[in-house]
Amino acid sequence: MPTIKLKAFTLLERVRTQSPVVHHLTNWVTIYDCAAVVKLLGASPVMAHAQEEVAEMTSLASALVLNIGTLTVEFVEAMKIAARAANAKGIPVILDACGVGATQLRNLKSLELLEQVRIDLIKGNASEVARLSGAAVHTRGVDATRVDLDLNEVARSLAARQRGTVAITGPEDLVSDGRRLFRVKNGHPLLGQLVGTGCMATSVIGAFVAVEPDLTLAATAALVCFGVAGELAAQGSPGPGTFKARLFDCLAGLDEPTLDRLQRVEA
Repeated sequence: MPTIKLKAFTLLERVRTQSPVVHHLTNWVTIYDCAAVVKLLGASPVMAHAQEEVAEMTSLASALVLNIGTLTVEFVEAMKIAARAANAKGIPVILDACGVGATQLRNLKSLELLEQVRIDLIKGNASEVARLSGAAVHTRGVDATRVDLDLNEVARSLAARQRGTVAITGPEDLVSDGRRLFRVKNGHPLLGQLVGTGCMATSVIGAFVAVEPDLTLAATAALVCFGVAGELAAQGSPGPGTFKARLFDCLAGLDEPTLDRLQRVEA
């Protein structure tokens, strides 16, 4: 795959100037960090979970992020209400398939969401996305397990079937709409040592799709920004705790020359 130059900063600047509202029904373990990264990018996070208000809150947003990391049956029903409101208004819906493949409940409820509402973008690690595609793989809690499949084909085929975008995150990130495929090679191993970086990446994607109708391009640019911030944060970090604080600072301080110099994207 040839290397390309993505105009990631153009979309980041749009997030900063438009400050879109990104509504989350998300993982209680990582909810603060998800809100923080969205705010640091210049967007406006909101985390309203009650069934009685999710539709109304969604109508105020420019993107809806659903994350089943700490799912309950009632919580998924709230997600469906919010997603239907988003579908009615043409607001993009992102599903973080957190932990799919670990339990039957997660498998069942994620498939219910895909069948009963319009999901525009699916994001997960290799085993989560492979399980959603129908492969007989298992996830170890919320951590990826080895998947002996062609992940390019997994991403393409699931995106084509859902008529949307699929993002598989890992040491290298893949983003596909069933036709195009982007490979993002930015990031750092310290990202894998922090709880919640996968959820944070989904929230970053939410901020970008809120300002860019080409969801595949938006998700790729978001992962470039998150990965580059991770690389910058790792410089001089003695361990994961310092790295996390520096990650937040580096996300807030991303600039065009840095993104142009450090991005590594193939298409």
